Amino acid sequence: MPYEQYEDSIRLSKHAKTKESQFSPYCDLIYYESTRTPGVMLAARIVKPAKPSYIVAGTHGWHMSIPKFQHMEQPVEGNDYLRVDVDMRGRSFSEGAPDCNGWELYDVIDAIEYAKKAYAQYILDPDIVYFEAGSGGGGNAMAIVGKFPDYFAACTALCGISDYALWYEHDDIGEFRDEMDVWIGPSPDADPMAYRARSGLELLGNLQTPIYLAHGETDIRVPSVHSRNFVRKAAETGKGGLVRYYELPGVGTRDHWGLATEEMMERVRRESENNRLEHRACVRIPEKGALTVGGYLFTKHFSIVIDSLNIVATLNYDLNSGTFELVCEKPCSYTLTVGGESFERTAIVRS
Repeated sequence: MPYEQYEDSIRLSKHAKTKESQFSPYCDLIYYESTRTPGVMLAARIVKPAKPSYIVAGTHGWHMSIPKFQHMEQPVEGNDYLRVDVDMRGRSFSEGAPDCNGWELYDVIDAIEYAKKAYAQYILDPDIVYFEAGSGGGGNAMAIVGKFPDYFAACTALCGISDYALWYEHDDIGEFRDEMDVWIGPSPDADPMAYRARSGLELLGNLQTPIYLAHGETDIRVPSVHSRNFVRKAAETGKGGLVRYYELPGVGTRDHWGLATEEMMERVRRESENNRLEHRACVRIPEKGALTVGGYLFTKHFSIVIDSLNIVATLNYDLNSGTFELVCEKPCSYTLTVGGESFERTAIVRS
């Protein structure tokens, strides 16, 4: 797939047409209902492979949306996957309001689960799911593997945002800050925890998914320090073995891939694909340990949903004994769901 789709140069207007799914032999535009926000209809573009394969989900750039529906009689050259390109809430095709790595990430899971049922004939193994995205979508990638730590078999984050407070502070012309002021609410100075809760850097300790990063050295709009910091913290927290990083020397203008050669971009494609080829198994969380919760956390064993997306807390858990303890810097309540039952609890406050 062309990586130019991960540039972020166009602000798309709202699509005004009736929300009706459209179909063709190798590309569909489908609508599905949010399970977190009932009644909100969301959209995704489905690109079908020539023969059964695995799911690769992805999201678009910060200001962008999925491409318009295109009738395809032939498979996309070079695509070997069932692609689930999610139009995030509040964007061109989807209803709802953007919330910067809040429930918009769960919209991705909803789209994948919809595709597993509706496109089963194209899927070799529904349990093996990959994620790949860039720019704003790269920030989604870095966070989604922390909020859903045992869902994705491998992930690619291209020119991604790992720290939204840092991005806010470095946005000298305000082209991204204006949305963060609305989508998150307070500024990083007013509520630093709200930005931590949305940042992959904060959730890195949860990482179980092998992740491939690529970033242009001189990228202006999403500076390469975001990927460098992710790599550094991964090494510091014992997660370095799960992270591979390619920094494209001399690459990056106001276009993420500005000045990149075709050889460089081919290396990105090859290394991203190798990360998938080498990981054809489900990942697992430890039976006992601690996980960071940024607003919410979903695993195959349990979920935690805090009463605010702006809260960061630490969950100490033991699957064998069935014990769960949420510790937070400030008072909050949360819902624990385990074994098909839900429990309303209050976090332990500890500074």
